[in-house]
Amino acid sequence: MIQKLKSEIAKVVIGHEELIDAMIIALLCRGHILVEGVPGVAKTTAVNALATALGFDFKRVQFTPDLLPSDIIGNEILDLKSNEYKIKHGPIFTNLLLADEINRSSPKVQSALLEAMAEGQVTIGESSFKLQEPFMVLATANPIDQEGTYELPEASLDRFMIKVVVGYNTPQEELLIMEISDRKKFDKIEQVMGKEELEELQEQLEAVYIDDALKRYIVTIIETTRDPKANGLEELAAYIEFGASPRGTIATYRASKAFALLSGRDFVTPADIARSVYLTLPHRLKLSYQAAIDGVESQAIIEKILIDTAAP
Repeated sequence: MIQKLKSEIAKVVIGHEELIDAMIIALLCRGHILVEGVPGVAKTTAVNALATALGFDFKRVQFTPDLLPSDIIGNEILDLKSNEYKIKHGPIFTNLLLADEINRSSPKVQSALLEAMAEGQVTIGESSFKLQEPFMVLATANPIDQEGTYELPEASLDRFMIKVVVGYNTPQEELLIMEISDRKKFDKIEQVMGKEELEELQEQLEAVYIDDALKRYIVTIIETTRDPKANGLEELAAYIEFGASPRGTIATYRASKAFALLSGRDFVTPADIARSVYLTLPHRLKLSYQAAIDGVESQAIIEKILIDTAAP
């Protein structure tokens, strides 16, 4: 079933296997995903393809500088006939919400998603409303060094289970994209999964076995991001201001089980954990100015930690 879903998305997304896997993992784990990349690398296309293949309710919000929080969650509106306030629900009341170019809007607007992402509910006025399940935010972002963008606050980043950076296609993939676009016809995406099938997969995910030694391995990696000196990596201490949060621990644990499921296994291996941490931890590390000066990035820090942390 997972392979069918991947095949449908691959009809319109050439290459970018990591992005396709990451979206499916976030879906299985009931998490949210942030996709970052320069314009034109199929970020929005991939999200649209996932929604079509699932057949879920899907809404898109184009984040712009003039967007307001009420444009996302809804608002209280005065009904002139009854002289009473009524609630108008916003586009967040859906299964899949595409927050397109999320870093084009101010942090105040970005914060409108926080309650929904963490608690699965929205507060409008004095009333709270539960969101339908499944609910997933798929946000796209342009690199923060481009003009007219806002860096996402740490509180917003931490609520994304996964962040994946999408680069350019290979020359071979680029050639295929060019040929398909010349024909002006991609294959039609068919719905291959519904809510019941997704729930079955999520139940399978819960049944995936992870050994206690591997659980301790995950915790050791997380602890090393917080206190590199105590774990024998003193050279990293100058680069990390704050390490990964407990959400990072949970995200890594669940993502490693999802990677096992994608590989057709019912048990987790150290390789599953190694693949997971590159998606779940880099955006949760707050690096120092020294890291910026020396050109050290989060991915490189995670790689160093993996190399120096003995796997079970």
